[in-house]
Amino acid sequence: MSDDDTVPADVEHEAEIPEDHPRYQDLLSRHRIEEGIEKGITHLQGMHAEGRGSAFDYLLGEETIESADEAERAAAAHLLLAEKPVLSINGNVAALVPEKMVELAAVVDADLEVNLFNRTPERMQAIADHLRDHGAEDVKGLEADARIPNLDHQRAKVDADGIYAADVVLVPLEDGDRAEALEAMGKTEIVIDLNPLSRSPQVADVPIVDNILRAVPNMADHARDLADADAAELRAIVEAFDREAALEAAEERIRNGL
Repeated sequence: MSDDDTVPADVEHEAEIPEDHPRYQDLLSRHRIEEGIEKGITHLQGMHAEGRGSAFDYLLGEETIESADEAERAAAAHLLLAEKPVLSINGNVAALVPEKMVELAAVVDADLEVNLFNRTPERMQAIADHLRDHGAEDVKGLEADARIPNLDHQRAKVDADGIYAADVVLVPLEDGDRAEALEAMGKTEIVIDLNPLSRSPQVADVPIVDNILRAVPNMADHARDLADADAAELRAIVEAFDREAALEAAEERIRNGL
């Protein structure tokens, strides 16, 4: 009998997924993406993206490896040091970790901004409403009164007082060319991506190779632990982080299980 045979054929609520299932997080992610499509939050392409990530997570052992935890601590320090941190939200992020993104934003005093590749007014509003349903008070992205330079298509649209003005941006599960464009603007980028070889983590100041279900809560925990740290301590954490070593460690784990 396969792992999936232990899961009800028609799961209407994620609480029906057994927490002791060996692929619990993967099944939970799939259910949330499917539910997001029904709500108009996620796009069908998001399911394909989730499938790619699931494969890499399987190779990582479906756990937060040491280098990822170090990256998440460095990311928390960056966000706490930032003058204007912004957490970017796409459809998959909104479906997978809405409450945790709201929680992280509160801990580090960051704005939340919706930014989509497949952008429609209806979908933008649905995601903003979904985030508010999970505790967000203010959601940016709907104004779209600025553009990321040298980037075509809808994903270039941002708020002037949001991503455009930010000094530190968390861009989980994003497309590589947008990550490159934000880097060209001189922003400090934190990227969550399960593939260490994709463009997004390759250009990030802090590449986090981890499942977003684990990464965002872990970042919030680190931020709480560092809440009373002074700027010098936070800068020391930032400077001690080795992005190349983190990428190499993740690739080694994926390739060789080490």
